[in-house]
This record gives sequence, structure tokens and C-alpha cells, in this order.
Amino acid sequence: MSIEKSNITSEPVFYIFAFSTTQNQRLIILVTVLLVYLIILSGNLLIIALISLEPRLHTPMYFFLCNLYTLDIMFVSTTLPKLMYICLTGDHVMSYTSCMAQMYLSVAFGDTESFLLTSMAIDRYVAVCFPLHYSLIMSKKICGLQVFPAWFMSLINAFILTYFTYNLSYFELVEVKNFFCELKSLMNVSISDATSLKISITVAVMYVGIISSCMILASYVRIIHTVQKIKSSAGRWKTFSSCSSHITIVVVFYGSWMTLYLSQSLEQELILSLMFVTLVPMLNPLVYSLRNKDITEAIRRRIDKKISCSL
Repeated sequence: MSIEKSNITSEPVFYIFAFSTTQNQRLIILVTVLLVYLIILSGNLLIIALISLEPRLHTPMYFFLCNLYTLDIMFVSTTLPKLMYICLTGDHVMSYTSCMAQMYLSVAFGDTESFLLTSMAIDRYVAVCFPLHYSLIMSKKICGLQVFPAWFMSLINAFILTYFTYNLSYFELVEVKNFFCELKSLMNVSISDATSLKISITVAVMYVGIISSCMILASYVRIIHTVQKIKSSAGRWKTFSSCSSHITIVVVFYGSWMTLYLSQSLEQELILSLMFVTLVPMLNPLVYSLRNKDITEAIRRRIDKKISCSL
């Protein structure tokens, strides 16, 4: 489908480029993305159900994890179904309103994940540095006061960025060189001055990305300092290993995000965008279940209970 420049209209239509492939290749992408989507949904829903059913897992860390898993489901459900629809039908067209809504949600969920990872780093800092006061400091009220602003500020930030993007001018038919309506891609295809949007993005990156990453880094500097005071090597390893799952997700999340926005070629950007959307939501339940003793024990208790009930 060729995209020709035409007159500017108030309601442009977006052509989602996705992947330039043959029908057979689109079928392979469809099956792969569907499999990944089902793994993400089943894995995250399973852990959410497990945490809800197990009283022993009703702790601050698992409260944050439930929010993170819920967020991951919403994030992939914003982007992957449209990609699968394109691969299935070959229909790349997306309305202006739908595109803006998809961009708004993807920005909001991405920002919220950054804030939640920061809250989880603070949780690990309190658990390691103030273990005797952990329950008092990380009360339900404090956890709620961390999570609610994370969602609220992310929704506000996404609204501001969507507002400036919405007010940009586009041609009647616009080719978005991505598999979803991503902020950077929409800004690149605009034909009007995007200075206000660029300033807003810079402020958002400083506010969300840099501040969050600095708080995470500061938390782990204090954690490392505390761990070094532990005399036995076994004790040091046991204490620091309680943070290993969170460190893995933080590295993957920020590593994928930085690599995506530093990419130059279209093919690289498409692949990295897909990795950014799918990798962290797919890894989260795997990392926290396979490397977490509480989760594995809770799964074992549930299985034993099912077996005993069936006998």
C-alpha cells in the first residue's frame, strides 16, 4: 500500500507499518505473538491469583508485584492485539482517535512501571537496611501512598504528552513506522512544529526516567553498603539474593528502553519496540517465580492441596 502526501485534514488516518512481510511471514509473526501474549496473560494471572489466595504472600513486596503484573497485562493488551489483527487481516489502518488512545495508554503504563520499580527498590531498601522496622515502615497505608501517586502521575503525564501530540498536524494518510502508535513514531511523522512536545518529552524523561533510576540506584547503594557489614559470606549472599529478581527486571526494563530510544534504523526500532513491549511482562512472572522461594513454596502448597482434595 503506497502512502501519498495529500491535504491536511482534521481527522487523519494512520497506516500502521508493523512488519513489511509476505503472507506466510505474517502468519509466523501472528502465531509467535499470540503464543507470547498467552504466556504473558497466563503467567501474570497465575501469580496474581496465587498471591491473592495465599495469606502468607500478603506482604508489601507482593502487593507491589500484583500491581506490576496487572500493569503488564494491561500494557501488552494495549498493543499486541492490534498487531495480531494486522497480521491476520492485513488491515493496517487505524483511526486517529484509536491511535491517540493507544499512545496514551502505552505511555501511561510505561511510566507507571518505572514508578512501581522505584517503589519496589525502596521496599527492598527498607527490608535490608531496617529489617526490624520493616512491617512498621512499609504499612498498608504507606504502600498505598506509593502506588496511587504512581498511577495518578503517570496518567497525568500521559495526558499532557497526548494533548501535545493530538494538536500536531498530519497528512490525511500517515504511515507510522512501528507496530503500534508509539510517541516517538507519531512525532516523527508530524508536519507541524513539535517543539512543545519535545520539551514535554524531555521534562517527562527527566521526571520519570532519570529521577526513578536515580532513586533505584541510591536504594541499592545503601543496600550494598549494609550488606558489606554482614560478617558471613553466606549471610551477605542470602540478603543480597532477595534483591536479585528486582535487579534483573530493572536492568531489562531500562536496558530495553534506552536501547530503543538510541536505535537508528527502522528494522532495529521495530524489533526493539516489540522486545520492550513483550520481554519484561514475559520475564516478570518467570523471574519472580523461579527465583523466589515464597512463590515456589506457595505453588507447592496449592498443588499438594489439590492432590489431597482429589484423593
